[in-house]
Amino acid sequence: MGDLDLGRERLGDLGVASRLEWLVTNGIGGFAAGTASGDLTRCEHGLLIAALPPPLGATLLFTKLSERLRLDGAWVDLDTNRWASGVVDPRGHVHLESFRLEGSIPTWTWAIGDTRLEKRVWMEHGENTTYVEYRLVSARSAVTLELRALASHRPASRIGPLQSPSPRVEPVAAGLKIECFPDATPLWLTAPGAVIEVAQDWYRGFFLPLEQELGRTALEDHCWAGSTSRAAGLDGRGDMALAAARLRHAARERGHLDAWRRAQPVARLAPGWVRRLALAAEAFVVERGTPLDPSGRGLVAGYPQPDEATRDALIALPGLTLSTGRFDVARTLLAGIACRVDRGLISVSPSAGHPDRFESVDVSLWLFQAMRSYVEATADDALLEQLYPTLEDIGAWLERGTSFGVGVDPRDALLRSGGDEAPLTWMDALVDGAPVTPRRGKPVEINALWYNALTAMALFARRLGRPEDAYQDMARRVANAFARYWNPEQDCLYDLLDGPEGPDASVRPNQLLAVSLPDSPLPAARRRAVLETCGRWLLTSRGLQSLAPNDPRHRGRTAGDSAARAASLHQGTVWGWLLPHYSLAHHRVHRDRAAALATLEPLGRSIETLALGFLPEMADGDAPHAARGRWASAAATGEILRAYHVLAAAAHRQTRPRGKVERAAVAV
Repeated sequence: MGDLDLGRERLGDLGVASRLEWLVTNGIGGFAAGTASGDLTRCEHGLLIAALPPPLGATLLFTKLSERLRLDGAWVDLDTNRWASGVVDPRGHVHLESFRLEGSIPTWTWAIGDTRLEKRVWMEHGENTTYVEYRLVSARSAVTLELRALASHRPASRIGPLQSPSPRVEPVAAGLKIECFPDATPLWLTAPGAVIEVAQDWYRGFFLPLEQELGRTALEDHCWAGSTSRAAGLDGRGDMALAAARLRHAARERGHLDAWRRAQPVARLAPGWVRRLALAAEAFVVERGTPLDPSGRGLVAGYPQPDEATRDALIALPGLTLSTGRFDVARTLLAGIACRVDRGLISVSPSAGHPDRFESVDVSLWLFQAMRSYVEATADDALLEQLYPTLEDIGAWLERGTSFGVGVDPRDALLRSGGDEAPLTWMDALVDGAPVTPRRGKPVEINALWYNALTAMALFARRLGRPEDAYQDMARRVANAFARYWNPEQDCLYDLLDGPEGPDASVRPNQLLAVSLPDSPLPAARRRAVLETCGRWLLTSRGLQSLAPNDPRHRGRTAGDSAARAASLHQGTVWGWLLPHYSLAHHRVHRDRAAALATLEPLGRSIETLALGFLPEMADGDAPHAARGRWASAAATGEILRAYHVLAAAAHRQTRPRGKVERAAVAV
């Protein structure tokens, strides 16, 4: 797989390089992240954000290594930092010759004259361990590399004072043991072959500009725990344990790509961004083993907040696991989610340490879609037989009615939801505890999902030799009732029927699911009209706007404090996971696979614009559609992988011939 490679023209400009972020993960919810320039710009940047047991969760333990080289008797700084005074010092990014991804490993190369030094960062799978490797590539003579280690201990998602003004730092074999306060999770910093000196001082007043943009505390202090300096030569020798760790990492990556290639005949023809996203998919899969379920797994919604959200998981599952050949992961995930059904609803927040919340009408419906994709990809009738009673039970509860006024209207067979006390759809932003986009009534995408749940159940019943007529009859009723959604004035679908104020004529992308899902309840002419309206008013290169820009409620920028951002999330913000639905709808309407695939390209290429190698969750509604939200989104990644492979595989078929955590560590 070709490297994602950036040069001096971007790295030398701090305004550009500090917006380019990298991410590596460990498969249990921990990660390391930062910028290509090396400066800290948000609170979730650090070399080790460990996955600790609740209530701690993701915790910043190790911030960075500040590097400098001694060349010809003088020190040259390679690190970059911004300070509360507004000063940038040092400015090591000006010496960066390149930043690239070798697979998923971020790699920096500094060049000072004829001296070139490389740095690589990766994590050990299943452990809160980060490896940092330095390699002197060229020099006239031996040079000295000095590293200063900066540590912390706080929740990854917010800046706060350290709980002790004097962290405990102790020398240990080949390194340091750092405890920021009594009984804190200890951090081991090891550097075999180097002498590490205890420092125990403070660097105060780091300025994090992205935190300021978000209306949050933007100044932070970090403990200088210790330093190491070592002569670096060109003999090629390095720590064997470090080399072995990199080989393990590379072998794991090869295994994931091989699984993708085996599952996808079109893999060899896929563009580079598809190959990179197929590799990135693994970052969202986390091991959640328990004594009762040692092989338990979850899908995090994204980074830098690696929490589990069932809606995102079910939307992303087909692309992240089935498209990449990880059928065992998909099976485990589906079986685990199906165990969390209560009265026909599924908790939207299953993460440990968080209370179950069943306030959704669509999460249960996404389970039918994920299960349908799984059965089509694997023909695993054993899992279908196991989960079929659960799917039946969900349908029965929805038909007779369950919590939050969710239930089928017997007059038209459409699914309704009631109450304004909770946001029951994916448009779930809250301000002061109240939904920003209340959608009481019969939301259009809910009934597109309901229709497809019914058709999926008919398919499942037929496959298992069960009665299917009741599902077919109900699906026909829903399809007939979809005529009520037609809005002739806007030449598209109403966003909601039977609301407190009647039908909602807001032009939103929700209607697109009535065209993009496997079965459409719309006649061909109305499919085309929906696609054209969404294309005219909502389509951008980063996704679809959540509200048409000619609507007076439209907000074109997602910025400010948490309340301001929440108020804009579904009032114009662009969402990446919806663009693949546009592509699939485009193909259904026009039957032009090349054109449909082309609509995915701009979003696919955005892997070079924010989180390198990943897709952002959302973007501003106004051009140039600056990326916002999670900078690595499971839903956007999963859906673009699914849509690409659905479209590309179909084209291929047409053209081929018949016939618990005890310690955390950073190793340098």
